[in-house]
Amino acid sequence: MSVTAYTPAGAALPALTKFVRVRSTADARFVAFDFAIGDPALFVELVMPPAAFADFCARNQVVHMSEAQMAAVDSELEKWRYGEDTLMCHNHQRNTQANSD
Repeated sequence: MSVTAYTPAGAALPALTKFVRVRSTADARFVAFDFAIGDPALFVELVMPPAAFADFCARNQVVHMSEAQMAAVDSELEKWRYGEDTLMCHNHQRNTQANSD
């Protein structure tokens, strides 16, 4: 069974920025990374061998997420994980602050 993407005749696909955020260490056997199209906050987690990752990045002309984008993504993830103005949120903030002192 063959699946073909549908694109109306004459319609151009939008040129959306493709983002990556590498999560693994440089010496890891596989590259674990987040991949997003258009919005860095909407990503999938992928794992590839280093050579495949390099090819993937070149073919997709990816942009590495900036520090600000990564911080915004992390902040949103924490809201989903711990909530806002909840006991769990307050405990997490207290533990994070204690660990940074």
